Parts: sequence; C-alpha cells; structure tokens
Amino acid sequence: MPEPIDFYFDFSSPYGYLASEKIDELAARHGRKVRWRPILLGVVFKHTGAAPLTLVPLKGEYSLRDFARSARFLGVSYTHPARFPLATQHAARAYYWLRDQDGEQAWERARAFAQAVFRALYVSGRDVAALEVVLELAAQQGADHAALSEALAGVALKQRLKGECEAALAAGVCGSPYMIVDGEPFFGVDRLPQMERWLTSGGF
Repeated sequence: MPEPIDFYFDFSSPYGYLASEKIDELAARHGRKVRWRPILLGVVFKHTGAAPLTLVPLKGEYSLRDFARSARFLGVSYTHPARFPLATQHAARAYYWLRDQDGEQAWERARAFAQAVFRALYVSGRDVAALEVVLELAAQQGADHAALSEALAGVALKQRLKGECEAALAAGVCGSPYMIVDGEPFFGVDRLPQMERWLTSGGF
C-alpha cells in the first residue's frame, strides 16, 4: 500500500476546514489514506512570526472575503464563526485521545470527530473552544464522557499534543492546512489541485 497523506491542520483554520471536506475523497481516488493530524497554529506562529489572518491589517478584510468565496468555489457550506480566532487545544487533545484508543475503528472515530468539530464551528457556529462542546462531540463518536474529561485535565494528553506540534515543526509545517505526500509538502487548500496532479503523475 502507498504511504498515507499527512494532513496537518488547526481546527481554527477556515482553510483547514475547507481542505478537510475534500482531502479524503481526493486521496481515495489515488488509493491513498489520510492521516489527520491536528496541531496548534499558535505554536507554529511562534516560529514563523505570523499571526491569524483576520488580525492582520488589510489581509484581515481580504481573508474574510476569501474564506467565503473559496467555500463557494469548492461547494462547501461555510459560515464565519462569531468568535474567531478561538482556542482549539481541547479539540486537538480529544482527537488524539480518540485516535490512541484500542480497536481497529479508533482512527476512523477520531477522523469523524475531527470532521464533526470542523462542521460544528464553520456550519453550525458552535463554540468548539468550550470543553463541554468538545466532550459532547466526542461522545457522539463513542467516547466515554468521564474518561475523556479526566484525560483532558491531565498532563499526559497535553504532552501528547505538544509532541505532535513539535513533530509538525520538525516536518516543516508552517501553517494550516499543510499536506505531505511522499515527502512533498503542499501548503494551503488552493494547493489541492497541484497535489492531485502530483499523485496522478508521480511528481512534476
């Protein structure tokens, strides 16, 4: 089997959300799986000197227009959150807790949870920074509310996410979404067509 595509994203990234709605289907067309890997953009920004687009003068106004236009272009539902940007560490940690559970379906449950978080934020307008919202969405994927709540309050899961963020930086991840195909990086939802051609042709 060919190597999976690594898909790095922050739940607070609108472009990450748009990519999340397309990447599995794209990968499947080429016989690939996708490793969903949530990270925290705040950690990345400390290394790159960047800031959330909506907070940058001039770029902020443009980005709001581009989020909505890009969603229409891709045929994806999108409503910009009332609270933005927002913290996503609870959701990212919950994802890895789900993924690390025993059983063959752990990866799929974690992926379904990630998609539910994205849609809760960008379609339903829910505050996914809130712990109870995260616990509710995880419970819908079979998570034990009490066990996950305890894990989210502990040190181990915080270190788990920290390790993922450090690994992402070591891999060159500089934003969200960031995809790696057989060692070749693609940054941004607008790079999906390039990524597909790369997969089709074996590189160019």
